[in-house]
Amino acid sequence: MKTSLVVLTYNWPAALRRVLESIAAQRTLPSEVIVADDGSTTETAELVAGFAATFPVPLRHVWQDDLGFRAARARNRGFVASQGEYIILIDGDMVLHRDFVADHLMLAEPGYFLQGGRIKTTERETARLLGGGKPVFAPWTPADFHVFDGIKRLYAFRQPALARWKARGRNGGRVMSCNMSFWREDLLRVNGFDERMEGYGAEDRELAARLGNAGVKRRQLKWGALALHLEHPSRAQPDVDDMSLPNNRLFRATVEQKITRCERGMDGHIGEFGA
Repeated sequence: MKTSLVVLTYNWPAALRRVLESIAAQRTLPSEVIVADDGSTTETAELVAGFAATFPVPLRHVWQDDLGFRAARARNRGFVASQGEYIILIDGDMVLHRDFVADHLMLAEPGYFLQGGRIKTTERETARLLGGGKPVFAPWTPADFHVFDGIKRLYAFRQPALARWKARGRNGGRVMSCNMSFWREDLLRVNGFDERMEGYGAEDRELAARLGNAGVKRRQLKWGALALHLEHPSRAQPDVDDMSLPNNRLFRATVEQKITRCERGMDGHIGEFGA
């Protein structure tokens, strides 16, 4: 099965360097890597070009103009530029466990998409990792295990048997695009992310809602697909669940109207990359 790993990035080449190094060290490599860039400066392009020369799989850089936070559009362009039957999506601040790709593929099953989490490292640990320090995936990793958007200490180690058991149980938790995977045909069916959603927040939950409306179920990834999140200032609103925010209103409409396909999505980029 051909697998594409799509990495969203914006103007943090030091973090992207560590992410790409962790991808190159995967025990099970993806078939290709697409860096979906939301308008970074030339420093990021130069970094990707330098890695591409010796990267173990094809590595492409898909850039768009910097016209504000347009992560939904950048990700869609990455999806369309990719060729994999199965697509893994991460953010460019996620340092991956060596079995990250293998864990996603272990649990990939038609009719489902996967939702993983992130270990939110402290500022001091982030600085150590950016300085070339070896990643530590364990309950004693210097991380904040109490934040709402990070995983609990209980899940901070790899255990494939437990991961398989958890994936077939009840699936709650928060949807986060920093660690997800999908069958390409499912993304095409719902047309990917809704590009009307600009600015921070809700585009991942809205996509998950449309996939659910289309009959694609969500499975959680716990004790597997581990990744260390590099700490940085957030662009999140004080209350990301504030339903007066434009993106949240679109999300609510998707849920209430049971929408399955967005109008502005992946199909707007067909042909841009020879696809």
